[in-house]
Amino acid sequence: MQAVRLVLMGMVGGLLIVISLANRTPVTLRLIPEEISGHFPKLVQVTVPVFLVFFGGIFAGLLIGFVWEWMREYKQRAEAARSKREIADLKNEVDGLKRAQAEDKDDILMLID
Repeated sequence: MQAVRLVLMGMVGGLLIVISLANRTPVTLRLIPEEISGHFPKLVQVTVPVFLVFFGGIFAGLLIGFVWEWMREYKQRAEAARSKREIADLKNEVDGLKRAQAEDKDDILMLID
């Protein structure tokens, strides 16, 4: 199973390298369009290869999706933590009741319970 995983990871890595080599053409990314850039003191722009824009978009999308899902699942995580605390409290209460009940019995009967 691990060999299949390694082969698939190698194929994906090779595909990413081929895509990167095929898209090395530089592009200029601008924060502000050229038409309105005269109103700002400095034009913010960067020149990068196309594949960095492509992979950066994928990475940004994944990051946004992970953060969005983490925020969406907050209620479930809070409910699970609350339930865990409640279970621990109930377990402590049951143990206390067992100890209180065992005080009235002798040692042999306590071992049976």
